[in-house]
Amino acid sequence: MKNEGPDNKEQEVVPAALEQAPLAYENHDFLNSADGRPIRIVAEYLEPLARFRREQIQDTVVFFGSARFRGREEADHALELLANTGSCQAAPSHEQPASAPEIATGQATELQLKRAAAAVEMARYYEDARRLAGMLTVWAKRIPSRRHRFVVTSGGGPGIMEAANRGAHEAGGKTIGLNIRLPFEQAPNPYITPSLNFEFHYFFMRKLWFAYMSKALVVFPGGFGTLDEMFEILTLAQTQKLAKKITVVIYGSEYWKKVFNLDALVDTGAISPKDIELFQYADTPEQALDMLKHGLTENFLLAEAAAGKLAENEDMKPGEDLMAGWTVEDFLGPELAKTSK
Repeated sequence: MKNEGPDNKEQEVVPAALEQAPLAYENHDFLNSADGRPIRIVAEYLEPLARFRREQIQDTVVFFGSARFRGREEADHALELLANTGSCQAAPSHEQPASAPEIATGQATELQLKRAAAAVEMARYYEDARRLAGMLTVWAKRIPSRRHRFVVTSGGGPGIMEAANRGAHEAGGKTIGLNIRLPFEQAPNPYITPSLNFEFHYFFMRKLWFAYMSKALVVFPGGFGTLDEMFEILTLAQTQKLAKKITVVIYGSEYWKKVFNLDALVDTGAISPKDIELFQYADTPEQALDMLKHGLTENFLLAEAAAGKLAENEDMKPGEDLMAGWTVEDFLGPELAKTSK
């Protein structure tokens, strides 16, 4: 644009100074847009990978189970049903297990009576998960290794997830929580190691880290989410998409055999009889621990010992960078660095 000046000569009008444009990786509008989705997905791979390397986590044992129950008073095992998976809010009163006064006065509904009976059993599973995670952590800490082995991992929420993290925490070990951001109020349980507390936006990226790092899976009684995670891992093992042999322990045979009948799948030819061998049932923490120790030792520790890969912690120097010069395959192991062809 040009204006006539006092001397009748044209003068150019200079536009106002521009603010400095944001760097692409600091442009929140772009990062949170549909165009920025690939960057967000990659971030949910690289940021956890960086933390696992920094915290020297080599592999995990994943615990799945119901998130809808939480302990109210551990002394008498009274439980409170949550509104939804991972929620911090309690379910409506008519969905809660019946209390002793309600049962005595006949005020309890049929649903509340059923849940009152189930509440005692669910409290036992909470305590069993807590105990198993503690015993597994004590055993894993004795393995001579430069990195943390078979770290107890959960979905980071309440219920069985909290019990697993709690048991590992009480045993003095690191423990991982892979939380997911949900549309209702939820929060990570307090027993997760703070530096290993993750929150994901994408379910599939969370599932990737469950599968990639795990050398064993323990499935406690649960609902849709537990079934989803369990059958996904079993499908990957069945189709040989995992380049490792994973130990799967299904805890609570009475509960699970009421939920599904896998023998019917064999009888109809939907699955092979050998597919039943992809998992084992356990009903006590001691039985489950024996299964885990046997599977982890046979599938990984013996082979590593034969190859001379188990390093004594006492050979490490204070402040030594354990990851210096390591490749992705060195860190993840060949079964994690690449999938089966």
